[in-house]
Amino acid sequence: MGAKKKNSAAPRREYRTAIIDIGSNSIRLVVYAGPRRNPAITFNEKVMAGLGSELSETGRIGEESMQRGLAALERFKSLIDLVGADAVICVATAAVRDASNGYEFAGMARKIGFDIEILSGLEEAAAAAMGVLSGIPGSKGIVGDLGGGSLELARIGGGKVHERASMPIGVLRAAPLREKGKLETHAKGLLSALDPAFSKNKGSFYLVGGSWRALARLDMHLQSYPLKVLHNYAMTRKRAMELANIAAQMSSAELMAIDGFPYSRVETLRDAAELLRIIDGQIKPSQYIVSAYGLREGLLYGRMSKETRKRDPLLEPAARFGRLQSRYGRTGEALYQWLSPLFNEKSRDNKRLLLAACHLADVGWQANPDFRSARGIDMALHGNWVGIDAKGRMLIAQALSTTFDGGVRIFMENSGLLSDDDMRRAICWGLAIRLAKRLSGGTDKFLAHCSVREKAGMLQLLLQPGHEHFYGEVVARRHQKLAREMQLEPELVISKKAAG
Repeated sequence: MGAKKKNSAAPRREYRTAIIDIGSNSIRLVVYAGPRRNPAITFNEKVMAGLGSELSETGRIGEESMQRGLAALERFKSLIDLVGADAVICVATAAVRDASNGYEFAGMARKIGFDIEILSGLEEAAAAAMGVLSGIPGSKGIVGDLGGGSLELARIGGGKVHERASMPIGVLRAAPLREKGKLETHAKGLLSALDPAFSKNKGSFYLVGGSWRALARLDMHLQSYPLKVLHNYAMTRKRAMELANIAAQMSSAELMAIDGFPYSRVETLRDAAELLRIIDGQIKPSQYIVSAYGLREGLLYGRMSKETRKRDPLLEPAARFGRLQSRYGRTGEALYQWLSPLFNEKSRDNKRLLLAACHLADVGWQANPDFRSARGIDMALHGNWVGIDAKGRMLIAQALSTTFDGGVRIFMENSGLLSDDDMRRAICWGLAIRLAKRLSGGTDKFLAHCSVREKAGMLQLLLQPGHEHFYGEVVARRHQKLAREMQLEPELVISKKAAG
């Protein structure tokens, strides 16, 4: 008998990277898999070991914290063996770096199976900055990574990391100084020694670190913000300072009563807010932007090839996810090519948002028909996307909502994030996608033999001779609906030049 054929349909195993980040406050294991440009998180766990909790007083990692940290590493080692990581990156930052018994901790971790790389403050600053560049392409300004034991700053622009600084003033070290009334004087003294390039910055300030993310989450709650995605959440300088004052006056009980507020950040929020206020007075950024990407993502980004870094961190994952969800295992490239001449989007952002919507245009087909629109909205608003802000999520959500139910209503009225004109544009995107899907039976094969265009007040659908039967009743209705929304008249044209 011949050799048994392998199952060609078996899923291909994706490359997996495990990163262990040993910080002053927490130790975290994150496993990444998927597209190399922006791999998805397949596992994420943290232990609040508090390695830096006694650093200010004793200069050492406390015995209890050390044992808690080593126990976490024992568990993480077993988990990494279970998931079968192809690469393991284990780094430690301020607590292990600064503690007199930090190398003792690293030696014990080595016996467990981890060869810890103890990052210098400048290396930590660079990694956090690379994370922001990875998750917010085109970012320009200052990255501030606030941890338990230190604050790292880095100036970024043009896709590169420039000046860097590291200061021993994390939230765990700030509390004793605040209690003695010395925090502001001490922090200002550290900031005054910065390279002049930091104070001359005219860009944004990118907030990295759990305590600053908690501050932004508080602002979302206070503002009744319609989305709960922290990445790329922006605040004006004025609002950030108002928020810092509010946070300083809130009790732990009030914070814990907020739905979704991280319990582990309640005690550090006041110091995070105070440090933000002091930094604002020294650096004076144009605005504040939250980055969910930081050191860990920066470590991944730093190991990517130049070619991989150039890939779009939104479009590559959207194409992969869309292909996996598609009825026919296809991306939205052909669909985008077919309908983009109709809209002729001049903005690069709008072009990539339209392409992302095309990639995701089939994600709802497995859902109950009554919930396909909700499925599209949920994927756009709450998918783990980067390289996109809240406005971009809203546009894609509206396009997908319309794609799946044909409705021309704005799905989230009075959100304050987008104008009605912007949402109407997205509705037209959705109606055009809906037309193309019906015309081609959900595939992209027929789209190469027809085209759509706006000409002399008409929305023309061009078919080749012999293809008239593709223009069925449902196709005609969708053609008419899109034309009406675009304030055009529908017209069917039979032409040998129908292909776009």
